Amino acid sequence: MEQSDNSRRKFIRGTVGAGLLLAGSGLLPSWTVIRKSSISDSVYNAKGLPTAMLGTTGVRIPRIAIGLGSRFCAIESAEEAFKLLNYALDNGLYYWDTAWAYDNKKLGFTSEERLGEVLKTRRNEIFISTKITSRDPNEAMRQVEASLKRLRTDHVDMLKIHDIRMADVDKLSENGSLIDVIHKLKEQGVTRFIGYSGHTEAEAMKMMADKGVFDSMLMAMNHYNIATNPQNRQELAIPAAKSHGMGVMLMKVVRPREAIKELDPKDLVRYALSLKGPDGIVVGMDSMEVVTSNLEILRNFKPMDDTKMRTMALQLTPFYNHENLPWMRQGYCDGNWV
Repeated sequence: MEQSDNSRRKFIRGTVGAGLLLAGSGLLPSWTVIRKSSISDSVYNAKGLPTAMLGTTGVRIPRIAIGLGSRFCAIESAEEAFKLLNYALDNGLYYWDTAWAYDNKKLGFTSEERLGEVLKTRRNEIFISTKITSRDPNEAMRQVEASLKRLRTDHVDMLKIHDIRMADVDKLSENGSLIDVIHKLKEQGVTRFIGYSGHTEAEAMKMMADKGVFDSMLMAMNHYNIATNPQNRQELAIPAAKSHGMGVMLMKVVRPREAIKELDPKDLVRYALSLKGPDGIVVGMDSMEVVTSNLEILRNFKPMDDTKMRTMALQLTPFYNHENLPWMRQGYCDGNWV
């Protein structure tokens, strides 16, 4: 174990791909692993919640992952945040989704820092997924090391490139690009799996899946006005990802309520869980009440029948025609929300 820990630490400070020299450059600060953890020691317990296999990773996950972005970062009390995290884990929600960019600038903390307070004593119980935003390999490595330091761990379970766009596809195919870097990180055990997230461009997500090199895709549900901005991610990207054995997770599941107040958030969660194809969904959670509600939905989950699914699709039509919410606007960037 000591040898593998050392190799991961050396790699982060060492050479990543041809021509990308980080060692001795002062680019990456030193850091200390607070609690060493072994990948083989991971013990995930869904506590009876329904689970699914995450693509071909061999990892079973609860069908709801706890989203730890803007909603979670809105919790002002650190103690309340820790209480929520421990309660979620104690009740089987062990897939935690965060990102380097998730923070609350007003109060001066990051999502990863708060998670680290729990990971330092419960690392082997948690499947931790984080994301990097920079496309520059050197800056991305800074973000990776910052994430590991905040999370108080020597490895993550899933490392994703955040918010893929068409402009990324060709650039990320170049020799020595970010994809090469995260592959090296996977080889060295700094991350077990690699993936990407996407909010907008369906074709970009499909093209990334068709590279056949990723383990997972996290995708926003269809949000855009079909008439003016047809981004049929569910129809285009999901089949492509599944054809390559990738795990597929959906996000932005409950967001339609911000445009259509009469929608029941529980119905929105059930609707997303009933869609064929995705392995699970990521739901932002900001209170014990929300965690408890999602646990209840999952424990008692039965797929919606076709009639109810069609009814829900009709109810969501006004939302698909709505273009005034932040993540639907040109230039939207997930994270750094305050």
